[in-house]
Amino acid sequence: MRSQTATTLLTAALLACASGAAAVEMNPHLAPLAFLVGKTWRGTVSPPGAAKPAVDVSRFELALNGQAVRNRHSIVDGAYGGETFIVWEEARQSLVYFYFTTAGFYTTGTMSVEDGAIVSHEIVKGAAGGIAEVKATHRLLPDGRLHVKSRYLKNGQWEDGRETYYVEDPQAAVRFKE
Repeated sequence: MRSQTATTLLTAALLACASGAAAVEMNPHLAPLAFLVGKTWRGTVSPPGAAKPAVDVSRFELALNGQAVRNRHSIVDGAYGGETFIVWEEARQSLVYFYFTTAGFYTTGTMSVEDGAIVSHEIVKGAAGGIAEVKATHRLLPDGRLHVKSRYLKNGQWEDGRETYYVEDPQAAVRFKE
C-alpha cells in the first residue's frame, strides 16, 4: 500500500510539473527555419518514371531547449536516413549543422538566407560515393510545397544532384531499420 501511495504522489507531482512547463522558445537566430519546425514533409526522390518511387520523409522539430532545430529523415522506410542538428554559431555568425547518416558518413555545413531561400553548403566526411561537398537551396513555394535542389562536388566536378518537391504530410513517419 505504501508503494502504491508513493507512486500516486510521484505521478501527481510529475503531472503538475508538466502542466506548468512553459513552451520552449526558439533561439531567434533559428527564425529562418521556423516554417519547417513542427512539420513532416514527404517527397519523391527517385527519377521520374522509376518502377518503385523512393519516398523521403523528413521531420523538423525544436531541440535542446530551442537552441537547435533537429531534422530526421528516412528514404524508403529507413533503407537510408539521417539526423541533422542545426545551431547558431556565434564565432562564425552563421547557422551551422551536423548531419549524421545511416550510411556511416557525416557532413558539416553552414546555412544562410539568400533571396528568400535557405542555402546550404556542406563538407562530406567519410565514404559517400565520391561526393566531397553538397550545395542545396530550400525554398517554400506559394502553393505550400517545399522545393529542394542540390548540386554535388563529385570526383572534382560539380554536377546536378536531386531536385525534389515536398508536401506537408502529418501522417508520414520517419522510420529507421532496426
